[in-house]
Amino acid sequence: MNTMQLNTLSPAEGEKRSRKRVGRGIGSGTGKTCGRGHKGQKARSGGFTKIGFEGGQMPLQRRLPKVGFSSRVSITTAQVTLSELDKLTESEINIEVLKKHNLITKNIKRVKVMLSGEITRAISLTDIKATKGAKAAIESAKGSVGE
Repeated sequence: MNTMQLNTLSPAEGEKRSRKRVGRGIGSGTGKTCGRGHKGQKARSGGFTKIGFEGGQMPLQRRLPKVGFSSRVSITTAQVTLSELDKLTESEINIEVLKKHNLITKNIKRVKVMLSGEITRAISLTDIKATKGAKAAIESAKGSVGE
């Protein structure tokens, strides 16, 4: 039975490349300047520049304007439509009920009902806000919005 021995393990063929040995004469192709070119900061030992540095010229990331804004409030806020509420079986609707029916995600803390679709039965909203149109539609269907 052949068992694997630690001393016989080796990487796959062509997986590892041998290190480039520089400074070994003209014929090697990497002699004299060792592939660093002539003079300059990057030719020196210890010579490096920060990422994005353009030799003192104003870097691209500073030349371009700042764009956009992402509100952290939107992470915890969600919208629900009247047609989605109409499909629910419960008449008392709060945030926990919406989470149970996967209408909102678990990290949502604020919900607002939008006027989209129709409501055909009386529902009671607690701890949920509604737009003017949605509130009017819920109240016309004999429901209530208690914010």
